Amino acid sequence: MSIPFSVLDLAPILKDGTAADAFHRSLDLARHAERLGYHRFWLAEHHSMKGIASAATSVVIAHVAAGTSTIRVGSGGIMLPNHSPLIIAEQFGTLASLFPGRIDLGLGRAPGSDRATMRALRRDHEGGANTFPQDVIELQSYFRPPTDDQKVQAVPGAGLDVPIWLLGSSLFSAHLAAALGLPYAFAYHFAPELLLEALRIYRSEFQPSAALSNPNVMVGVNLFAADTVDEARRLFTSLQQQFLNLRRGAPGQFPPPVDSMDTIWAPWEKPGVDQALSGAIVGDPETIRRGLDALIAKTQPDEILATASIFDHAARLRSFEIVAEVRDRIFG
Repeated sequence: MSIPFSVLDLAPILKDGTAADAFHRSLDLARHAERLGYHRFWLAEHHSMKGIASAATSVVIAHVAAGTSTIRVGSGGIMLPNHSPLIIAEQFGTLASLFPGRIDLGLGRAPGSDRATMRALRRDHEGGANTFPQDVIELQSYFRPPTDDQKVQAVPGAGLDVPIWLLGSSLFSAHLAAALGLPYAFAYHFAPELLLEALRIYRSEFQPSAALSNPNVMVGVNLFAADTVDEARRLFTSLQQQFLNLRRGAPGQFPPPVDSMDTIWAPWEKPGVDQALSGAIVGDPETIRRGLDALIAKTQPDEILATASIFDHAARLRSFEIVAEVRDRIFG
């Protein structure tokens, strides 16, 4: 049985580039993914990051959905501690009204920023990660048909079918998604060590709900594909540099690839970056096929969420094209 493949995009701002350029490339990638049969196109919320343009995530979702026709578009995810549930219900109710049947709402528990930025985003300091379960439940309530005595309503939003996903890079959201009977996406692309335990918890504890009768698992994975192994590895150095800069506390615009990382990272920095990105599948079509076969056999996912931050736009389009070709070979 085949499984859908989807795309996660961070709308990277390239070195010496602009956010406007990033939005243009994101839309072009979404159109490319739609033609190739990808199921969803998700954008991630990050703030105060010079290399990521998708901070106003719902606005970028509208931009992408307006420029495509059939692919589902959503958040991977909205960092709910940064927002009141009502605001998100209104935003995604608006999106679902504009693009019916095509909008997903993926929710994360992390702030997607540092503490200073988090305080600037939500100054009352109420809620946050500690009230994430209550905030998810409140958000769900705004999408239900309103009752006569309901004083606060999401308009638009009430009565609309906006699928909610919980995203996780630890075990917390695995427990919560299971308890609430919601679909679950794990961020294997930057948190590989907890993948199997998170999926085990989610599947074993899952409680059927009005939203979902059986567990539904999506696995996010870095897939860097090129026509040769050497070229794919070279493209991957941009992401390695980005992770290295984050660990150094100096995030910047997305860097171009290099021939070798050995002159960029210190020997003691390499293991940390390698560990964070150890789930990445990087190589030519045959390498991608073997890696996906192994990942699917290991995790039995219901969906694959492919991500690939690649500096050269044409190479990025080609990478997703190769992955689609491999997908069709595996499930053809």
